[in-house]
Amino acid sequence: MKKVILIGKFPPHLGGVASHVQNLAIQLKKKGYHVNVLTYPHNKIKNIKDIKVSSAPTINIKGLRGLIFTITATQKLIKTIKKENIDIIHAHYIIPPGLIALLGSLITKKPYYVTVHGSDALILSSKTLLKPLIKIILKKASKILVISEKLADKILELGIPEDKIIITYNMVNTKIFNPQVKSSFKKEIKTKKPIILFVGNLVPQKGVEHLIKAKKLLKKNSKLVIVGGGPLLKKLKKIVKKENIKDVIFTGPRTDINNIMAAADIIVLPSISEGLPIVLLEAMAMAKPVVATKVGGIPEIVDENVGILVEPKNPKKLADAIEKLLSDEKWRKKLGENGLKKAAKFSTIKTPY
Repeated sequence: MKKVILIGKFPPHLGGVASHVQNLAIQLKKKGYHVNVLTYPHNKIKNIKDIKVSSAPTINIKGLRGLIFTITATQKLIKTIKKENIDIIHAHYIIPPGLIALLGSLITKKPYYVTVHGSDALILSSKTLLKPLIKIILKKASKILVISEKLADKILELGIPEDKIIITYNMVNTKIFNPQVKSSFKKEIKTKKPIILFVGNLVPQKGVEHLIKAKKLLKKNSKLVIVGGGPLLKKLKKIVKKENIKDVIFTGPRTDINNIMAAADIIVLPSISEGLPIVLLEAMAMAKPVVATKVGGIPEIVDENVGILVEPKNPKKLADAIEKLLSDEKWRKKLGENGLKKAAKFSTIKTPY
């Protein structure tokens, strides 16, 4: 029995990386692997289905948080490898998880793999101080897994040999995300209006400000529901208030995404930068039409059969696409049916070990 330790975000942490790591952990467990997870601090961390989940401490001070976690998590990794006799280290995100994997590998001589999820390559690698470190982490890894072809191109630009790169798309858990899910969300927010839904972290690269501005341009009656938390939450709320944009709801972070998504009419992702967003696969698995931007790996999963692609940073184009879908229920249904078929192809995560 092979023993693997996964490093990175994991529930109860939210987001695409956490979902990806959880799906992979469950898949590996079903295949007979012994699975450990090392994640970021959270007061509700617990083992899931015989998957051992632990964290390492840090302090919540910007600039020191990542550094302290790198030190404490490396110590925890080395201890766990020795105690559990781990065979494989698999990091999700280049920094800090990839750096922790590199340090742990140097001391224990165990091989490590890195899955690149998006902003770690697209944004962090553009920072002058981090770029050399990122190259070292990737070059020393046994294999580099990427969640889209676009990310594979980015890794090649960093000078990584093509034979070290494996494309492994995100997967969607269709037991959780499917058209049979019943929703109580419309009752919760007391509306009968069509729902336009965004789900994700409220960070600059998600482009939520452009979606809010698009909502102001809409003629059709609808509710814009923004699910997620992050550093831009206060700023986005201020824009809504200042510009007097009606029917916008911020729910904050939620764990019942399938419940909310089941109530939605259209799922919108207005990103400026992306890897391959799992939220679009979840939307398609629930037979929902999508509107998304032509960035990163999004065009690899979204085409005219499942939704509408628009240019990023363009509220007018976003509004036009949303308006078209709101005006045509039959078309929305057809796109949703096509998306459901497409989502079925994303049921596993490829691994090289």
